[in-house]
Amino acid sequence: MPGPRRGNQPMEKPKNAFSTVKRLAGYMTEHIFFIILVMIAIIFSALANVIGTSFLRTIIDQYLEPMVQNYTPELMAGFIATLVKMGVIYLVGALCTYLSARMMLSVSTWTLYKIRVDMFSHMEKLPIRYFDTHTHGDLMSRYTNDIDTLRELLSNSMTTLMSSTVTIVSVLTMMIIYSWQLTLLLVLLIAAMLTVIRFFGSRSGRLFRKQQAALGTVNGFIEEMMDGTKVVKVFCHEDKAVEDFEKLNDELCDAATQANTYANSMMPIMANLSNIHYAITAVVGSLLAIANVISLGTVVAFLQYVRNFSQPVSQISQQVNSILNALAGAERVFNLIDETPEVNDGYVTLVNARKDADGELTECSERTGLWAWKHPHQDGSITYTELQGRVEFDNVVFGYVPEKTVLQGISLYAKPGQKIAFVGSTGAGKTTITNLINRFYDVPDGKIRYDGININKINKNDLRRSLSMVLQDTHLFTGTVADNIRYGRLDATDTEIRNAAKLANADFFISHLPQGYDTMLYNDGANLSQGQRQLIAIARAAVADPPVLILDEAPSSIDTRTEALIEKGMDSLMEGRTTFVIAHRLSTVRNSDAIMVLEHGKIIERGDHDTLIAQKGRYYQLYTGMFELS
Repeated sequence: MPGPRRGNQPMEKPKNAFSTVKRLAGYMTEHIFFIILVMIAIIFSALANVIGTSFLRTIIDQYLEPMVQNYTPELMAGFIATLVKMGVIYLVGALCTYLSARMMLSVSTWTLYKIRVDMFSHMEKLPIRYFDTHTHGDLMSRYTNDIDTLRELLSNSMTTLMSSTVTIVSVLTMMIIYSWQLTLLLVLLIAAMLTVIRFFGSRSGRLFRKQQAALGTVNGFIEEMMDGTKVVKVFCHEDKAVEDFEKLNDELCDAATQANTYANSMMPIMANLSNIHYAITAVVGSLLAIANVISLGTVVAFLQYVRNFSQPVSQISQQVNSILNALAGAERVFNLIDETPEVNDGYVTLVNARKDADGELTECSERTGLWAWKHPHQDGSITYTELQGRVEFDNVVFGYVPEKTVLQGISLYAKPGQKIAFVGSTGAGKTTITNLINRFYDVPDGKIRYDGININKINKNDLRRSLSMVLQDTHLFTGTVADNIRYGRLDATDTEIRNAAKLANADFFISHLPQGYDTMLYNDGANLSQGQRQLIAIARAAVADPPVLILDEAPSSIDTRTEALIEKGMDSLMEGRTTFVIAHRLSTVRNSDAIMVLEHGKIIERGDHDTLIAQKGRYYQLYTGMFELS
């Protein structure tokens, strides 16, 4: 038994890590002053630890050894003074560490803020086609998992990497100064560590990308199950859903296990290599001290430098996986930002207008209730066409993918104020026609004209502002009932909202809600019935006051009594408006001016109800129940 459809775009391997880092740096340039301060603080912090360690040789060689043989107050005073200096230096280093972490946290927070703003702003500009081909879980994983990996990179990994690099360079310099013989042992350790890092890093990066892709798939499945909880329970598919989830979770578990096996193995291996090197250094250093090649203080300080050196190397090895993971996540984020936005190449705009004494349209700034299409021409002239809602399809051919045509030679004409109904089997192309009117998709062949203007010439925002649509799947936002109705026109007054609700016959039930129009709606209006949600959606369309109205099976989920209320309100709402109606219940389209019967992307019958009944064709079969919609 197949489960619900699920899919996820796999995470692609970063093609150019350098360009990703460069792009991240571009977001951080606004805070370059703080970044410079962070780097200075990190340098001082690292040098403070190195300089503080160097005092060990002075303390042992110049004070402790002499005091063992011959104690003097001068030696004790010098010993205490050296300890104080050492403590002050370590204190300065600790302060610099705190300041660098605090400033880098602010830089990373604001950087991620800008990235999220760019992501969301660009996502709002993407075409409908993008959301048809990408799961919500995959998109959400970019806002959550990928942003979290970036946060770790900016706030922790970068400072750790810079601090460790400075520490390694400064410690290595001091080691060479103290003993070139013991430094040769360190070179062997570095070679071993680099071999381990290269081995584990190359494998863990690929596996972490696999883990992120599996995580996106799991997130997408969970979201689908949450959205479809009622469907799952209706068909008693709880066990099947758990079974499918366990399969996906197993894949995620396997990917995470493999990725973290390499990541978690690197640290103990590096630690053991450091311990082995420390022991060898102690033995060799002791022999050199016995041979009077170096002093005892030098051996002690060098051993501390070995610890200081191995620690940043281990930290860098730890950060390799985080950095690779973050860069993979950053590329996914930038891939979203780089997606081609919806092209809005229309130059015909919608403006407020009024008519002068001669009946000529002129543009004005105030809202008059009269709208006009402002059409600039190549010769510099501008013409104004009154917005009436006349829609014409001329031999339109369309397919969502090139290899499959959904609409074939569709031609129709809707006069201002007419009600046009589309009926036909599921997949016949009814909703596709309304999507083309909104320019959710552009047609490759044929013409669609709006008030005699090719809609490809009309600015998309203005085109959609002149339309209002009630979708089959009603969506309500978190907010009050009034806010959800006002979504149709953000500058609508409370009076206009109430009038729109009355027009949709929603005012009665809204007034009886606990807080009336101020009642908060959550979770897509789950505290309302399906019919009430549909009424609010219709009120939202009414407050927009458009000349063209599209009802995509609006009454399909509403009981008979509520449907009667809607039909009564819709008669008032549709008055003077061009209306396109899609409905399976043919009783809702009887009073349409024209009914288009579609089958396999073609209009096979057209006419009003009485004409089509008289023809005794497909519509007659549908209406009398001889042929069922499916």
